[in-house]
Amino acid sequence: MKFLSDLLPVLLFFVAYYITRDMFVATGVAIASTAIQVGLAWYRHRKIETMQWVSLGLIVVLGGLTLLLHDKRFIMWKPTALYWAMAIGIAVSEWIFRKSPLKAMMGAQMTLPEPVWRKLALAWVAFFAAMGALNLFVAWTFSEEVWVNFKLFGGMGLMFAFVLAQGFALSRYIEDKS
Repeated sequence: MKFLSDLLPVLLFFVAYYITRDMFVATGVAIASTAIQVGLAWYRHRKIETMQWVSLGLIVVLGGLTLLLHDKRFIMWKPTALYWAMAIGIAVSEWIFRKSPLKAMMGAQMTLPEPVWRKLALAWVAFFAAMGALNLFVAWTFSEEVWVNFKLFGGMGLMFAFVLAQGFALSRYIEDKS
């Protein structure tokens, strides 16, 4: 359920874009829906996760610049900024603070040897760095409509494929309890 609520602003951006064919209207919808999403999370749990704050900050700043300067490039940079922030966050946590954010999130579901947790972190850092670069490539090489489609379908499809590949790679570490 949380995954769907996190995806809601992206879906609303996509729907607004396809109804209006106007990147500025879609950006306004994304800003408003992200702010509402964070507000509802605060109302329900009295806590906002770090990535929600990062996402809200990026959409408000880059979406705001898009609207203020009437320049679509800022909103097109937002996925890259988010991907690279996640890559940097994982890398800094893992290699500077020596704390595995992936182990903190998934450690209750699986037990992995420490070198595997580090390899997993490296894989996610590389994936997010590549996704950020790919977003810029699509944004600057293809049409606005292609970028909007890539933002929703390409980004989600690649994320799904990567998670699936991670699942297969990690499956040998999952013990059968039956």
